[in-house]
Amino acid sequence: MFVKTYSAAVNGLSVTTVTVEVSITRGVLYHLTGLPDTAVKESHDRIAAALLNTGYKFPVADITANLAPADLRKEGAGFDLPLAIAILAANEKIHTELLDKFMLVGELGLDGRLQPVKGALPIAIKARADHFKGLIVPKENEHEAAVVDTLEVYGMNNILEVISFLNGESSAKPCFVDTRREFYEHQYQFDLDFADVRGQENVKRAFEVAAAGGHNIILVGPPGSGKSMMAKRLPSILPPLSLAESLETTQIHSIAGKLPRGTGLICQRPFRSPHHTISEVALVGGGANPMPGEITLAHNGVLFCDELPEFNKHTLEVLRQPLEDRQITISRAKYTITYPCSFMFVASMNPCPCGYYGDPTHHCVCTPGQIQRYLSKISGPLLDRIDIQCEIAALPFRDLSKAEPGEPSANIRERVIAARAIQTSRFRNVPGMHCNAQMSERMIHQYAEPDEQGLNMLRIAMERLHLSARAYSRILKVARTIADLAGSETVGSEHIAEAIGYRQLDRSDWAERGL
Repeated sequence: MFVKTYSAAVNGLSVTTVTVEVSITRGVLYHLTGLPDTAVKESHDRIAAALLNTGYKFPVADITANLAPADLRKEGAGFDLPLAIAILAANEKIHTELLDKFMLVGELGLDGRLQPVKGALPIAIKARADHFKGLIVPKENEHEAAVVDTLEVYGMNNILEVISFLNGESSAKPCFVDTRREFYEHQYQFDLDFADVRGQENVKRAFEVAAAGGHNIILVGPPGSGKSMMAKRLPSILPPLSLAESLETTQIHSIAGKLPRGTGLICQRPFRSPHHTISEVALVGGGANPMPGEITLAHNGVLFCDELPEFNKHTLEVLRQPLEDRQITISRAKYTITYPCSFMFVASMNPCPCGYYGDPTHHCVCTPGQIQRYLSKISGPLLDRIDIQCEIAALPFRDLSKAEPGEPSANIRERVIAARAIQTSRFRNVPGMHCNAQMSERMIHQYAEPDEQGLNMLRIAMERLHLSARAYSRILKVARTIADLAGSETVGSEHIAEAIGYRQLDRSDWAERGL
């Protein structure tokens, strides 16, 4: 007998519907075709044990199973369930009336339980696009898949429940998720708040400007000055995700297997903080089985690199193109995949190996050569892509001992949202343009040209502070954001002055100070 069931294969960020074909004739052999990987090939043993332990027997017959399209590589154990159901249906143990109406995905345990799989959300979106009536997934994946409306999603605990449902013997009900209510309820729930940060008002202001314009930012200061503490609170002042951004972000994390079980949509901007021992592939994505890297997991959110000079220099250099293009194309012999990676880059570092260069309260023990080698790990082209460069000093006791909390994130966020609204209106006719940090040179001259007094101030600063030529456009971008925060249509001298203050670590300035 010949039977078809339907599943899906995830390759990169794309999903392809897979037709699972099973034909049973007289014989004793089992054939599996359709370019399966090792996990799919091993499904035979899992299916046989699961059926045996749930009261069924694996058919003693010549079984040919094909996963079409045959030229697309199939990966993972999610094909266990559709293969098992197709084999039972071909052996006349399951009615076939519902098989063409539902997509199935799930890994089988040896006791017949369904184990969770990666990519349930994009698979559900594909099932709806292909006009399937519903999707059958493991119980742990039902909340994630049920985010997709107009699709019946059934979460099952084991294969017996699936068999009973397909035979019409159970009254299972689809999972319902009020996506919009759940999304808006969790948008403003943050564990970390800028109210916990006392003092460091100039640095908090720098973070506000960075959040308002989508600018990359680097902090340089001694240990314990609050660099990591403030960086981790950055998502609490960023504009909330839109529903479309949330869906896109959730799909990426679902495919990577980073979505917590029982979670629906990701409602807050992601914050990724990889360790400095991370490899190039783990950072940008790829591998034998292509998976999103940290820069893609940070899409629509923040990528935080703590102790930046401790990262491998070659690993840091792969960030240059993604920071500019906001997407990365990974080309290998067997595949070519493009991942989105539009994120805010936040970095922190010590001024020297011991951490206390320039600190008035501690003595630095590093030689000039050691300091130079330490900081030379950060190349000029990478530093050029960081708009705001801010030095941070250790907090004195009088500020640390203050009882009054700092300004809460909610207040800062309101100002950031207002500034972003101005930018959204400004770039409404430019597809893919969302914030000032994305402005091209032509747009800088169009929207960020300062008045005569501001231009004269910028000229004097470039000459006296020996700022590099590449700092010019960065200053104008940041000044445009500062003007937006102030509600000003023009870029004035006060906006230019503040933006110049955020170029404290320009390369030529470091060299003059012996950094």
